[in-house]
Amino acid sequence: MSLHAVSDEEAALLEVVADLARTRIAPRAAADEEAARFPREVFDELAAMGVAGLPFPADLGGGQAPVRCTLLVLEELARASLAVGMGMSVHHLATWAVTTFATPQQRAALAPDLVSGRRLGAYALSEPGSGSDAAALATRARRDGDHYRLTGTKAWVTHGGVADRYVVMARTGEPGAAGISAFVVDADQPGLTVGTPERKMGLAASPTAQLHLDDAPVPVARLLGGVEGRGFAIAMAALDGGRLGIAACAVGLAAAALDLAREYAGTRQQFGRAIGDFQGVGFLLADMATRTEAARQLTLAAAGLRDRAAATGARAPRLDGHPDAAAISQAAAMSKLAATDAAMQTTSDAVQVLGGIGYTREVAAERFLREAKVLQILEGTNQIQRVVIARHLLDGVR
Repeated sequence: MSLHAVSDEEAALLEVVADLARTRIAPRAAADEEAARFPREVFDELAAMGVAGLPFPADLGGGQAPVRCTLLVLEELARASLAVGMGMSVHHLATWAVTTFATPQQRAALAPDLVSGRRLGAYALSEPGSGSDAAALATRARRDGDHYRLTGTKAWVTHGGVADRYVVMARTGEPGAAGISAFVVDADQPGLTVGTPERKMGLAASPTAQLHLDDAPVPVARLLGGVEGRGFAIAMAALDGGRLGIAACAVGLAAAALDLAREYAGTRQQFGRAIGDFQGVGFLLADMATRTEAARQLTLAAAGLRDRAAATGARAPRLDGHPDAAAISQAAAMSKLAATDAAMQTTSDAVQVLGGIGYTREVAAERFLREAKVLQILEGTNQIQRVVIARHLLDGVR
């Protein structure tokens, strides 16, 4: 049982989401993974429920839910299917960038379809030659009258090939972070093609692919924010929220692994007793539960920081100049680090509890373990999270 408290309104929403997750999402998760099938109809159902727009402003059709509530929903989705939970987190990441940084005209033209879920969003920052060093990206955007001509390759794009709208970072100026701008590019943009989906060790139901831009004529009106040179700041601000989404998904995956291990340990008999009665197994379960709950509480505490800051109206939700901005960024990095490491260890322990059957595809434990690994890599590797955390710690004494 989780130790977090929820309001009556949150409880009602979570009950609806949990019912859909239990009856519609979880039963198909293994088959979707095996077939490498993206469950777009599940995303459409979630959009109809308002989940795609849950954290976004009411004037755009969103639910204007607190970050904390949104993360609890993502956790519930990931508990049933990481491909769905993570996919919704990525959609929120891309949509947040548009709703937060768009000009009024862009906001009116581009945001509603994303908030409603009619268009699925994706985020294109990384490149074959620039992963953790995002400021070194090479994709170029050359101004040509009332268009920018985008040329280059974006890599590791979640929803690559199935998204309807991409937030693309490209270089409009000098080398480094200051020369990067952000563009909103539709999937049917001439000059945009999608590569073959990556063959990953897990999450086959969530396609990851390269985007190839060949002199793609993107209208000037699609320069996010209407000003060149703001792309890197937009990317980093969006990632702070994205890291909390991934942390929530990691908690959901760890919780699913714990559920499976606990059920097995309580029913599997050896030496005339349930194996959970043996200290070696019981202690594993205790550590799994404690680790998962600790990650959940850290993630919800970080969400609370964001919610309290937003409530002050200090240019929320961007938090520009807010006195707690650094603390919020550090807490997001800590949450992502702790939760994804917890998911990796907990899914590994689940395989151990199940023994030989846990290593087969007869049960979900081995899939959980394969899926957990990527959570330590995306939205900034856990090594990068440590860099972020250490930098914030040292900034306080220099």
